[in-house]
Amino acid sequence: MQTVLVTGGSGFIGRHFCRAASQLGWHLIVLSRSPAAAKMVLPETVKIVSNLNEIAADEAIDIVVNLAGEPLAESRWTDSQKKKFYASRSGLTNSLYDFFSGPKLAPATLISGSAIGYYGSGSDPKYEDSGVIDGFSHQLCDSWEKSANRLQSLGTRVCTVRTGIVLGDQGALAKMLLPFKCGLGGPIGDGHQMMSWIHITDMVNILLHCIADTELSGPINATAPNPVDNKTFVKALGTTLHRPVLLPMPGFMVKLLFGEMGVELLLQGQCVIPQKLQQSGFRFEFPSLAHALDDLLR
Repeated sequence: MQTVLVTGGSGFIGRHFCRAASQLGWHLIVLSRSPAAAKMVLPETVKIVSNLNEIAADEAIDIVVNLAGEPLAESRWTDSQKKKFYASRSGLTNSLYDFFSGPKLAPATLISGSAIGYYGSGSDPKYEDSGVIDGFSHQLCDSWEKSANRLQSLGTRVCTVRTGIVLGDQGALAKMLLPFKCGLGGPIGDGHQMMSWIHITDMVNILLHCIADTELSGPINATAPNPVDNKTFVKALGTTLHRPVLLPMPGFMVKLLFGEMGVELLLQGQCVIPQKLQQSGFRFEFPSLAHALDDLLR
């Protein structure tokens, strides 16, 4: 039986991963700041701890799945909010390194979160070895990945999973549904920014694939193989919901309402290709946007 330590296990991706891993019969330990809340959304078999020191010294951890991180799209990016982003990502990951640097045996594998914001903005296809454009999103992801890669010195295989826009029962898609259902949806800005998305089922399967394929390491793009621009995305969403998409949100309004967060997350985009996953033989259940939206919304 695999013993897996999960951070961020009660979050959107984390709870779906924990359900899938539990069905595989794995022993799951979830690190959570709110154990009571985590208990309400996780399988009964999951052990929940609020501190790493609650894990018994003789309990071997085979795999760490590190998904914790303060949500980026909930509010404007103030200086205090940015500190929370760093603390909940690279800060927590550094604490994992410290924990396993002591007498505790390091895990064989660390699957650690990152995001396609690592690449910065641009419409050119981005592969795992592509160059980057500097900005806050890149700096945050770069710091997070460097913290994760510290565990390589302990003999741990590290995969940093650069996640795209995850479509499912929470996250970006869930927030878009109400205005679209009311006929108030439309492109954001000029609608040309690329959206590199992934169905939640494929996202979980990617995590499982990275665990199973011991030849994989380093950055892994967790996106569907067919990114689309914002205009195409909202048109497909409107078609699935049988609603018009007539009301665009102008770029100046995004900047006014959301500031730097709106610019980097809503007006800028990335065209990210999951090259390493495809080369490793990973099969997407939902490679097309229409198929993914149909599965989630009909």
